[in-house]
Amino acid sequence: MEYLSKERYDEIVAELNHLIDVEYPQIRDELSEARAQGDLSENFEYRAARRAQGKAISRIRFLQKVLQHSRIIDTNALPKDRISLLSKVEFTHLGTNKKMTYTIVSHHEMNLEEGKISCNSPIGAALMGRKEGETVEVKAPAGAFNIRIDSVLPPQ
Repeated sequence: MEYLSKERYDEIVAELNHLIDVEYPQIRDELSEARAQGDLSENFEYRAARRAQGKAISRIRFLQKVLQHSRIIDTNALPKDRISLLSKVEFTHLGTNKKMTYTIVSHHEMNLEEGKISCNSPIGAALMGRKEGETVEVKAPAGAFNIRIDSVLPPQ
């Protein structure tokens, strides 16, 4: 079971609908046109359309599975005093004294440029369930380090 924010769930639904209603029909038309050109063995347009069709079908199936196995996070049911999904956390890396701020999200929403880290990442997993003021050891592939949780904004 995956948990998604309402925003991300809606983005996935919109992408899926666009693929099914817009892109796939275009690919199907391109495939028909390429097939009408004759010899398929040396027909580049036909092979390109088949590749595009395969990619579109694969993406559609993937998104359908994500939606099938996902639930929208009820932010009212999440704890307000502990770090959970959609919590915005400011912490300090005690080895470098560098402050960082991230929102904890599912791996389908992870985007470092937007300040969103996965709850399955080493830092995200170490933070889950913790409280403001705690010092946490993070076990990362590059080695263990400690962080101090400076502030926690509950999910909104």
